Amino acid sequence: MRLKNGVYIAAEVLTPIVVVLLVLWFTNAQSNFFLPPLQDVVGAFIDNWLFTLVPSELLPSLFRLFTGYLMAVVLGVGVGILIGKVPAIRRQATPVIEFLRAIPPPALLPFTLIAFGTGDEAKIILIALVCVWPILLNTVDGITGVDATLRETGASYRIGRWDTLWRIDLRAAGPQIFAGMRAALPLALIIMVISEMVGATNGVGFFIVQSQRTFAIPDMWSGIILLGILGYTLNLLFTLIERGVLAWHRGSRAEAR
Repeated sequence: MRLKNGVYIAAEVLTPIVVVLLVLWFTNAQSNFFLPPLQDVVGAFIDNWLFTLVPSELLPSLFRLFTGYLMAVVLGVGVGILIGKVPAIRRQATPVIEFLRAIPPPALLPFTLIAFGTGDEAKIILIALVCVWPILLNTVDGITGVDATLRETGASYRIGRWDTLWRIDLRAAGPQIFAGMRAALPLALIIMVISEMVGATNGVGFFIVQSQRTFAIPDMWSGIILLGILGYTLNLLFTLIERGVLAWHRGSRAEAR
């Protein structure tokens, strides 16, 4: 077992190294202006993001991302609980939800620009509007999927409404709610970049577009690499938080085995 785990860990460490070496060889073996040597891109990354442009470009992007994402979490979980708990509201809301969530996210960009301008408010609202759907739908599914026996047991012990919601419904629906939050996180990053590419004066997306327009290709690629690192880091942090919050769930699954 230890040998098998060691092989997995070695493969996980070696694979990125091999990919980097292949990219280094490929970018140095050809003379494409739009694919500069990897060492030039790394140099641009160090010059730009350690730490020259962090206050002016990266921090505004992170503020928009986290604010819009947290708004989506609060709205999605809150409304999802209400819809999941009240069948009458669920029947009325389902057609509207299915219609709104089918709208492609970039199609909402012109609306937010017209309605809210080109400031942070428009970008935050756009992120929230796009991210809310996977969270809301997973919350609804999680709440409606709670075992009726659990609720009946709570009622038999005369557990109050709020205690039932907190100790039974949310705990039972927690894994599915977190699944929706995980699905929404990369959407928040994507929409953050898209919103900053149109009608913005700062941000990582704005920096990438400006670098492309001025043919500063290594700078452009440094911004793209930053987004990959940012996405990986956010997913890692989310995984750690999820494991901490749902530790009881993993423990119960292990006992069931």
